[in-house]
Amino acid sequence: MQPEMKMSYFRALVVFCVVAAASLSLFAKDFVKPVARPAKTYRAHDEHPSEKVTIGADPYDTAEKAKIFSVNLNEHGFLPIFIVITNDGDQPISIANMDVTFTTANRSKITPSSSEDIFRRISNPRANTNQLPLPIPQKKVKGGVSQKERDEIESSQFAARAVEPHTTQSGFFFFDVGDIPNPSSGAHIYVTGVNDAKGTELMYFEIAVEN
Repeated sequence: MQPEMKMSYFRALVVFCVVAAASLSLFAKDFVKPVARPAKTYRAHDEHPSEKVTIGADPYDTAEKAKIFSVNLNEHGFLPIFIVITNDGDQPISIANMDVTFTTANRSKITPSSSEDIFRRISNPRANTNQLPLPIPQKKVKGGVSQKERDEIESSQFAARAVEPHTTQSGFFFFDVGDIPNPSSGAHIYVTGVNDAKGTELMYFEIAVEN
């Protein structure tokens, strides 16, 4: 091979490696929803043995766990909670009418925030004196929220309408706790609207967040 050809080949190889590394870096930052374990394996859970249904909760209330999202939702006043429902019975259960309520230690009841509530807060952040270096700019849509942020928040939310026999469903609910210091302390999660195969509502689930 001629020296000129060798140099061209080397340069092409270097460019390919740089592009490949950049691509891998971008893919590595894509959101991946946590793999759900059986609900009873979570420290915070409520099991109904006679109904063979268990609901677990995993609060994402630390800086390390918050890294799963490209935007730090804790800094914007939201507490993401990963809800896991396991049906160990032989019949499906319906969660189409399920309600999840976060109840603080002083008994304040907080319902999940909608996607639009979250997007509004992200696009109008509260003042922060400890600003971190700005990330690489992304294409912004609808009020200054990047498409990536919209996609990951929408895809992460709990969306199942039923839980088939011997399976588990999971997803995030986001609660606005911006004005509550240490919101997980003494808090409980109440889940209602879970129905058996005959349409009969099961007894409510009560999950102590700090089990």
